[in-house]
Amino acid sequence: MKKVLFYVMLLCVFFFVPLEAFADATPGDVIVTLGQDLTSSQKSSILNEMGVDPQSVQIVTVTNQEEHQYLDAYVPKAEIGSKAISSAKITIGQPNSGIQVTTHNIDYVTEEMYINALTTAGVKDAQVYVTAPFQVSGTGALTGVIKAYEKASGSAINDNQKQVANQEMATTTDLAKESGIGQDKAAKLMTTIKQNMAANMPKTDAEMADLIRKSASQTGVTLSDADVQKLVALFDKIKNLNINWGSVDQQLKQAINQFNLSVTPEEKQGFINVLTAIFHALFNFFHSLMNSK
Repeated sequence: MKKVLFYVMLLCVFFFVPLEAFADATPGDVIVTLGQDLTSSQKSSILNEMGVDPQSVQIVTVTNQEEHQYLDAYVPKAEIGSKAISSAKITIGQPNSGIQVTTHNIDYVTEEMYINALTTAGVKDAQVYVTAPFQVSGTGALTGVIKAYEKASGSAINDNQKQVANQEMATTTDLAKESGIGQDKAAKLMTTIKQNMAANMPKTDAEMADLIRKSASQTGVTLSDADVQKLVALFDKIKNLNINWGSVDQQLKQAINQFNLSVTPEEKQGFINVLTAIFHALFNFFHSLMNSK
């Protein structure tokens, strides 16, 4: 069941892919970002861990100032810290290969959380490896991942998309920690909200708040009024991002292909049932929009 929930979450974030083309990216291109405040020894160790030759791969530096630029509005400055440590390796994948994330020494931001935030930022078809020389929360690593992807693809990601992606990750981790929901339920809640938005897009903040409370009830999560308002602010921004609906089908096909390789027949059938329900909800949503015009 946990595996099914992960793939449902992965599926749902694909419904929020912004309009952003990365035609310059070539499959197999690799770029590495290193935290500016790593020691020489730490840099060498991380490059060795990534299995890359520093003489044959492009390396860019991520500063603590850059981390603060995108996180200060959502994360306490003390949590971001004063040093850029997290590093990342991005490999451009084949078209429609999806996003794959693995981490090392990242003790709080989960791989699923990175997938959510990266998809919101417009990243797709990439293998992402996030690491640090010792245990860190991983909150600041998203800045480096996005910077690496921009360099590898040769295309700039809209600054608003970066802000929303960082806000989404920060909000999810805050719910997991400060509200005591836990990582798995926080990710599941975000997925459920997106499912319900796809089925019946809220038009006002009041409708959005009702949808969030309904989603919390469905996932067994208790939210404070402050939590609800924080989520309203986030999902209002996600709702207003440009949506590339044409890329949704391609991403879904790849998600299903990967899913077929790794789950039991019972888990697969559960996923298919959910997939069918989501497509049905989306059809009804767009059908109602057409009839209202």
